Amino acid sequence: MVAFLLSWLVSAAVLVLVSYVVPGFTVSTIGAALIAALVVGIINAIIVPVLNLLALPINILTLGLFSFVISALGLLLAAAIVPGFAIANFWTALLGAILIAVANAAVGLLGGRSFA
Repeated sequence: MVAFLLSWLVSAAVLVLVSYVVPGFTVSTIGAALIAALVVGIINAIIVPVLNLLALPINILTLGLFSFVISALGLLLAAAIVPGFAIANFWTALLGAILIAVANAAVGLLGGRSFA
């Protein structure tokens, strides 16, 4: 349970950090960040793997880079669901997805475990 809470808090912090770096990627409150982190986690656990499986041929052709497009679509879906979490357009979501992946890799290297 502690690992889940820590993962959730780190994910929310990453979303807030990305909102400071990427124009058009907006998280209005800490509560919105917490809810958005939860919704993004649920989308990444349920919808994104199905889309990755369906897009496997494109993903192979692009050497895995199409996964960022799928992650961006997941972020756009979360932004449509969560009030206080907004993404201006697809390109903003794509840049946000890339930065979230970089943050995930950095946290994984620092802590030995992937949180974001």
